[in-house]
Amino acid sequence: MPVPVPRQRAIPAVEGGQAHAASAPATLHSADLPRQATDDHDHSTAAARTAHAARATDATAPVDTPAAPAAGLTLLVIEDDPTGSLSIPEMPDSSGGPTRVRTARNLTEAARLLTDDVNCILLDLALPGAKARADGDELETLRHILRLAPRQAVVALTTSGDAERGAEAVRVGAQDYLFRDELDSRLLGRAIRYAVERKRADIAQRGLTESRLRAQENARLERGLLPTPLLNGSPLRFAAGYRPGRSRALLGGDFYDTVRTPDGTVHAMIGDVCGHGPDAAALGVQLRIAWRALTFAGLCGDELLSTLQQVLEHERADDEIFATLCTVDISPDGRRAGLCLAGHPSPLIASPGRAATLLPYQNSGPALGLLPKARWPRMQVELGASWSLMLYTDGLIEGRIGEGNQRLGQEGMVDLVRRQRAAGLTGDALLEAAMNEVRDLNGGDLTDDVAVLLLDR
Repeated sequence: MPVPVPRQRAIPAVEGGQAHAASAPATLHSADLPRQATDDHDHSTAAARTAHAARATDATAPVDTPAAPAAGLTLLVIEDDPTGSLSIPEMPDSSGGPTRVRTARNLTEAARLLTDDVNCILLDLALPGAKARADGDELETLRHILRLAPRQAVVALTTSGDAERGAEAVRVGAQDYLFRDELDSRLLGRAIRYAVERKRADIAQRGLTESRLRAQENARLERGLLPTPLLNGSPLRFAAGYRPGRSRALLGGDFYDTVRTPDGTVHAMIGDVCGHGPDAAALGVQLRIAWRALTFAGLCGDELLSTLQQVLEHERADDEIFATLCTVDISPDGRRAGLCLAGHPSPLIASPGRAATLLPYQNSGPALGLLPKARWPRMQVELGASWSLMLYTDGLIEGRIGEGNQRLGQEGMVDLVRRQRAAGLTGDALLEAAMNEVRDLNGGDLTDDVAVLLLDR
């Protein structure tokens, strides 16, 4: 026989009970029901079938979803019937757990009884306050419950002559609706479990969609922050490679840029902000943009780096943050270059008939942000008629080799590039092969960001 709705805590339902309410068997508008149970209400079955299909499709979404109850269900019934005519029939539970029922007479009580272990809410649309308001919204109470319980399934209860209102409740956000005066244990149990699983599937799908949108937005943002070289009119060929140390990121604390000024000089730079994550990436972008603006303004060498240090000091979040930098300005005839190093590894140069080697590191200055009155001498370098110049960050040389703590280092990188050039690799293919071999020697992905820039003449 029916179990009357308790007014406070839940009671367990009898396992395997087949009791029925005194009224007629429930009519559940769901695609799970036999056709004879829904023939009289064809106007509502389309929405239910659509919801059932969505549940079947979305339930496989690989995102974090609310855990299913270990045993039994917890229901919150929101209704105000002083005669107590609304009864929750005994519902068989396949897991062997009890069906716990709580009831609330109003929204205040509902808010108090709505805890995380509630799986489903049965809301009587005839609840005082649920009727039409002055603005014509007949489902304001339902909307309030949906805002109050975003992770719980909701089944609306209405009278048998008000199927249209029940269908509207589903359109507003309820998982299903039932006729209040036709509750039956079998169909009610199916409706509740269907509503709970559909809600779980909806949450999973929404989380998956939000994650995909965030990933797309981040990808667009980070791609937009990567530089586009400005080398119009220059005979030099440009190539660059970038691999951030952060998992699933496109941009890290390393940065680079290349521009050609109106006098024909080609300026290139590469840098590395200490640390990882979005803060380091943002600071790197700020320094890169400042470098480009200052370069077009005519600054070079020590004057340029001193100004960049001021930018770093004003933009960094912590006084201990610093950045290394390497700048190269190549003369219009391409045979000479000025080199400034601010705590950064020296570039690598190679030419036909001449093995790859490192440019001089003497007279280099400290990293930006370490010494307030530091100076960065500009060294003159002879390049020759034909050459390849590779600028890189320390992520390329600090990967491990072997099982111990030994690092690749600059000498190991030079040998690596020599072998690949001997194999005929140039441009993008050379950079891709170099980064792949460094990763393989490390035994997996590198923990530090890697940026490489190549200029060929």
